[in-house]
Amino acid sequence: MIATIRHDWTLAEILALLELPLHELLFRAHTIHRQHFDPNLIEVSTLLSIKTGACAEDCSYCAQSAHHHTTLQPERMLALDAVLAAARTAQAAGATRFCMGAAWRNPTDTNLEQVIAMIAGVHALGLETCVTLGMLTAAQARRLKDAGLDFYNHNLDTSPEFYPQVITTRTFQERLDTLEHVREVGLKTCSGGILGMGESRQDRASMLRQLTNLPAHPEAVPINLLVQIEGTPLFGRDALDPFEFVRVVAAARVVMPQSNIRLAAGRSEMSDELQALCFFAGANSIFYGEHLLTAANATAARDRELLARLGLQFATVAAERREPGGCHHQH
Repeated sequence: MIATIRHDWTLAEILALLELPLHELLFRAHTIHRQHFDPNLIEVSTLLSIKTGACAEDCSYCAQSAHHHTTLQPERMLALDAVLAAARTAQAAGATRFCMGAAWRNPTDTNLEQVIAMIAGVHALGLETCVTLGMLTAAQARRLKDAGLDFYNHNLDTSPEFYPQVITTRTFQERLDTLEHVREVGLKTCSGGILGMGESRQDRASMLRQLTNLPAHPEAVPINLLVQIEGTPLFGRDALDPFEFVRVVAAARVVMPQSNIRLAAGRSEMSDELQALCFFAGANSIFYGEHLLTAANATAARDRELLARLGLQFATVAAERREPGGCHHQH
């Protein structure tokens, strides 16, 4: 039976999923994954920081915040030629989507003009385009859509309950508002969260509930493992139990059956065995390349070796989703 798409999951239901015996949860998630996707294909995205550091937000996990004292040096926005060169390199390495991130609270209209030129250039290479620029107005979302952007990334980060302990310079509702602006102009959304910030299992369930009860499930759901950066307030937190990470991936697959669940930040800290479990649990997308904005990532060579050992392949289109009859189409 094909899993139905629901937008009415309760906190108790998702918490019950996370508390299942691990094998039961994995079986349920993998069964649903096979109904909607080819389990042997992994979508590949590459992420580039186009403007680094000096951000006005105080996100406790982030090296780019002007509020924290890290070794990161702020940089101006990259030139168009440098961005396109990075996109060509990513494409040659197998990426199908190129994501560009700028450390802003929100872009100015002048900023947006520069980003629009980048979107057009990357799009012309035949790559899908994604940007993450902070908060957007409805008018800015429309301009990005008109420029040919495919995806907008804006993570919820955590539960609304735990959120004030992580960020104080913008509200959880402002994140939801940006997602609404993006969705209403017809852009695809990329939204997920970060695990290992000191949140409880109930917080993880609450975050998933927020995502799955949006008017449309995000097409991509990045699940990040906190990368601890010295000088940030979250440095020194206890490491998250790896099985808890797998549980969240599996629960995300159950409640968002047609979304691409992406292993994002923190893969450089993950064992091959943990990543393999995550792929079995329904993760079908990775960020690929040496860096994710400013954090280290698993090397491309290690990724290729791991996928080969597991018999998995890079998806040759941005995403391939199963129809109930077993055929595929672009998602």
